[in-house]
Amino acid sequence: MPFQAEDLYPVLALIVWTLVMLLWMYATRIPAMQKAKIDPNDARHPGAGYNDKIPSSVRSVADNYNHLHEQPTIFYALVFFAALTGGSDNIFMYLAWAYVGLRVIHSLAQVLSSQVTQRFLVFMLSSIVLIVMAVKEVIRIVA
Repeated sequence: MPFQAEDLYPVLALIVWTLVMLLWMYATRIPAMQKAKIDPNDARHPGAGYNDKIPSSVRSVADNYNHLHEQPTIFYALVFFAALTGGSDNIFMYLAWAYVGLRVIHSLAQVLSSQVTQRFLVFMLSSIVLIVMAVKEVIRIVA
């Protein structure tokens, strides 16, 4: 199957979601730092000790933004690989959209709920989808 721009729409969707989380992070973190009278220079190093002065709900947004730069990098590479080598069939695309949806749900669970087990369940489901996508590509290339 030749490459089509639609093959990369899930990538664009997750990028846009990551940028939404970036805006959400700044919209909550900057006011929280101002309220706690934290000098921005004290925040130049992660874990510098100012986090205990910021509410957990605000830290959760920043944590999630960071999480969107971890495992999803594998997703981006995998979708580009599949798109460029002819592997982005309907099943792959359904899996890609499922991964994006699960990552959005993961973000909302992390930011809006204090239930770590719920967030972990969604994370595991998204990880399984990513593994299935990768295995599907390996089988396609090897077979």
